[in-house]
Amino acid sequence: MAEKSSVYPALEELHSSLSPQQLRILKDQVDSEKPDVSAQTKFNYAWGLIKSDSYKYQQEGIWLLTEVYADDKSLRRECLYYLSLGSYKVGDYTNARRYIDTLLQEEPQNTQARSLKETIDENVTRDGLIGLGIAGGVLAIGIGLMGAFMRKKR
Repeated sequence: MAEKSSVYPALEELHSSLSPQQLRILKDQVDSEKPDVSAQTKFNYAWGLIKSDSYKYQQEGIWLLTEVYADDKSLRRECLYYLSLGSYKVGDYTNARRYIDTLLQEEPQNTQARSLKETIDENVTRDGLIGLGIAGGVLAIGIGLMGAFMRKKR
């Protein structure tokens, strides 16, 4: 019996990347179409970059997807999803949420998008709690230092 994944299958993309050879094939396709690269080819390459483990590549993928989004209305749904996924992967939760919310306005029943939104929201909450913990620790240290300084002055 196959083991069930706890991650929604569509979100497995968060943790899988293309091999350098696969990414090279997508890049070669872009290069072969220059100077008039099709929106689909740009999208495919951007998708591969987003799936990369490299922050730099992910940023480049986001940049390419914004171009495709602006230039080709037929790919907007896919662009919004991968813009959200890419933004999430680079830690830009504000834009990740903005992109996925825009997609969900058009497709409120899209389970893939809803799962990504849940994942984004969970990380925002977790990171927010970590931030509060750090801020609380800094505040406690500051109060302790202030108390020690005040005692020393007496």
